[in-house]
Amino acid sequence: MSDQVISIIALVLIFAIATFSSVHLGALALVAAFIIGSTVADESTDDLFAGFPGDLFVVLVGVTLLFAIAKNNGTVDWLVHAAVKAVRGRIALVPWVMFLVTAVLTAVGAVTPAAVGIIAPIGLGFAATYGINPVLMGLLIANGASAGGFSPIGVFGSITNNVVERNDLPGSPAMLVTASFLFNVVLCVIVFFVFGGRQLLGQRAPTHTGGDAGSAGPAPAGRDDGPPGGRLVEAGGTSGPTLTVATSTTDTASTATATAPPAADTPPVRLDGPRALTLLGLLSLVGGALFFDLDVGLMALSITVVLSLISPKSAKGAVERCAWSTVLLVCGIVTYVSQMERIGTIDYLGKEVAAIQAPLVGALLICLIGAVVSAFASTTGMLGALIPLAVPFLLDGQVGAVGLITALAISASVVDASPFSTSGALVTANTPEEQRDFVFRRLMAWGLGIAVVAPLVTWGLFVVPGSL
Repeated sequence: MSDQVISIIALVLIFAIATFSSVHLGALALVAAFIIGSTVADESTDDLFAGFPGDLFVVLVGVTLLFAIAKNNGTVDWLVHAAVKAVRGRIALVPWVMFLVTAVLTAVGAVTPAAVGIIAPIGLGFAATYGINPVLMGLLIANGASAGGFSPIGVFGSITNNVVERNDLPGSPAMLVTASFLFNVVLCVIVFFVFGGRQLLGQRAPTHTGGDAGSAGPAPAGRDDGPPGGRLVEAGGTSGPTLTVATSTTDTASTATATAPPAADTPPVRLDGPRALTLLGLLSLVGGALFFDLDVGLMALSITVVLSLISPKSAKGAVERCAWSTVLLVCGIVTYVSQMERIGTIDYLGKEVAAIQAPLVGALLICLIGAVVSAFASTTGMLGALIPLAVPFLLDGQVGAVGLITALAISASVVDASPFSTSGALVTANTPEEQRDFVFRRLMAWGLGIAVVAPLVTWGLFVVPGSL
C-alpha cells in the first residue's frame, strides 16, 4: 500500500475517531502526522513542523486578541450601533452589508484572511447583540470574501488568471468574476432563509436618531436559529438585548422570548479615548492589509500590544478569551494536509483523475477534489495546483477551458466557510464561547455539504453545456 493511500485512510480515521470520541480533532491530526511521518513517510520532526501553518496561527491569535480588547473597551458595541444606524435599524440588512463590505475588500486586493478577520468580529458582535443566527452572519461574511476574490486585481483572480496564462489556456476574467459573484449571491440568499433570515424581516433596532426606531422584535425562531439547549445569544454589551430561545421537543415547533429591546432614547455608546484609539488601530489594520500588503496577523498583534500599553484595563482577560481550542483544531488539520501535499497525496489524486478516459467525468472529479481539499487547506494553493492538472482535458478540446476553470475556481472557493479553512476558522474563533461548538458543527456540516453540491452544480452549469 502506497504512502498516499495510507494518508487518505488515516484522514478518514481521524474524523471518525474525533466524531465518536472526546479526542480533540486538532490534537489527533498532529499525532497522526507524527506517526505517519515517523513510520511511513520517513519525515523528521523538522519536516513536520515545516507544515505547521504559522501564518494562520498568528492570524487567528492576533485577530481574536485584538477584538477581545475591542470588546472589552466597547469599540465593538460602538461599531454595532454604527451599523444599525447605517441601515436605519433594519436588522435583516446588516448581514448583507457585511457581505458587500467583505466582497469589496477582497475585490480590491485584500487577502481573504485579512478581509474576514476584519469584518467577522464586527458582524458576529452585531449578531450576538440582536439575535441573528451567528451561522447566517458568518456564512455571508465568508461567502462575501469568495464573491469578490476573483476580480482581476483580487488575490484569487490574479492567481487563476496567471495560471491560465502560463499554461497557454483560453481564459475570461470577466466571466470568472461575474460567475463567482452571482453564484455566491444566490448561495447567500439560500443561507439567509435556511438559517433564520426570514424572521429578521421587518425587525428594527434603535438607531439613537431621536425618533422611534421601532422594536427589535422577538428573537428569530426558525428551524436552525440557535444552538442546542435553547440558548441563542448572550448580551452583546451593556446596551444589547438578552435573547433566549426555548425549543420544544419536536422539530415542528419552537417558541422565542426576548427581553425588551433597548429603548430608543437610551444613550448611545460614545466614542471615548480608548475606543477612538482602538478604531484607529482597526483602520490601520485595513489600510496595512489593503495598501501595503502587510501581514494581518502580525499587524493585529502589534496593534494589540500598543493598545495594551496605552489602556491596560482594556486588555484584561483578552488572552484568556482567545479561541485556543479553535486554533489547535485548525492548525492540526492544516499540518496534516500539508504532510499529504509533501508526500504527494494531492498529486496522486490529480494524476488518477487525469488517467480517466471520460473527460466530463474527469472534470467533475477535479472540481470535487478541489472543493474537498480546499475545505481543509489553502484555496490559493489549490487553484495553482489543480488548474494545470486539468490541462490534458482542455488541450484535446473535449471540455471547454473557460467553463472548467470557472467551475473549479468557484468549487474551490465557496468551501472556505468550512471551520478548517481560514475564513470558517476566523468565524468560529470570533463567535461567543457558549455558541462556538454550535457554530463549528454547523459550519462543518455546511462545508462538507457544499464541497459536494458546489462541484456538481458548477459542473452542470459551466462544463456540461460545452459552450464555454
